Amino acid sequence: MQGSANLNVMVKAARKAGRGLVKDFREVENLQISAKGPGDFVSRADLAAEKIIRDELMTARPNYGWVGEESAAVEGVDPTRRWIVDPLDGTTNFLHGLPHWAISIALEHKGEIVASVIFDAAKDEMFVAEKGGGAWMNGTRLRVSGRHRMIEAIFSTGLPFGGRPDLPATLQDLARLLPQTAGVRRWGAAALDLAYVAAGRYDGFWERGLNEWDMAAGLLLVREAGGLIAPINPEGNIMDDGEVIAANEPIFDSFAKVIRNA
Repeated sequence: MQGSANLNVMVKAARKAGRGLVKDFREVENLQISAKGPGDFVSRADLAAEKIIRDELMTARPNYGWVGEESAAVEGVDPTRRWIVDPLDGTTNFLHGLPHWAISIALEHKGEIVASVIFDAAKDEMFVAEKGGGAWMNGTRLRVSGRHRMIEAIFSTGLPFGGRPDLPATLQDLARLLPQTAGVRRWGAAALDLAYVAAGRYDGFWERGLNEWDMAAGLLLVREAGGLIAPINPEGNIMDDGEVIAANEPIFDSFAKVIRNA
């Protein structure tokens, strides 16, 4: 696809950070790791990737705001635009040598995501989307799956770790959902889960306890690939609540009813 100047800046930043992450991934046993909390680790590679992305984006667009997982938020001179960045979604996979992690970059304008990049550097898959421009992966247009039956569908989610308070609700979700589906996958990177829904690899995704940088880029990818997005709580807000349901249109209502226990 022919992307905008902003999207080109985002792709360049993701590729530059991705090169460093791939190099560190090959030497994962030697990484210096410090604990941020139970089950949640930050690596030297994670911090280095965020610095690269921040330098690239803020140099190109110094007036934009910034929200990143590993650094303090910055209010931009232009208050209507901000970058939302996760430099390494799937950190635990990365630190265990599992090649399923990604860089996630979103551009928000007046409260709406207008451009997205999710880069799976280990597999060299670059997912991109712009509002009204469709969703793409390595130059190929993406569409959500066309499955109509829950029993034929595969869903993805995140399983809470370390005694997180949303664990009971997720276990109840699984008890209701599993008998009605072809399976549920838990691969440990929400950004890639959403990208895979956009690509038709998964038929749907849901999760609680997310941060805005976990899902901002993926939400636009799903919408631009023809999928539907909604909060788990029908009265809620996806970004504020950190809860989301995503699926193709034919199964969305059935899927949402199961997750909402409606």
